[in-house]
Amino acid sequence: QVQLVESGGGLVQPGGSLRLSCTAPGRIFRVATMGWHRQAPGKQREPVATISRSGGTDYEDSVKGRFTISGDNAKNTMYLQMNSLKPDDTAVYYCNFWSGLAGWDYWGQGTQVTVSS
Repeated sequence: QVQLVESGGGLVQPGGSLRLSCTAPGRIFRVATMGWHRQAPGKQREPVATISRSGGTDYEDSVKGRFTISGDNAKNTMYLQMNSLKPDDTAVYYCNFWSGLAGWDYWGQGTQVTVSS
């Protein structure tokens, strides 16, 4: 069983910032494609941002210019820096590590982000 450890969620006012973290075992972190997804109440889970092993990134349109995904190889940790947060960003955020080549797909436990005044 692979455990991904998420942290960093919370309550923030509109316009504020949060940074989410997700730590994986090194053997997973070194080879995985990584990403963040979110699920708002009553909605399907959706991808937010992804980062490849080569460092290429991709973002969902509504977060472009506000969110930044990154990885720290020394700490086996992926981050999602979220700035200029909006109430529509309120959701449970999940980290995801996967490898199509190896055939595995691992998810974090989820962390709640609430944007409200």
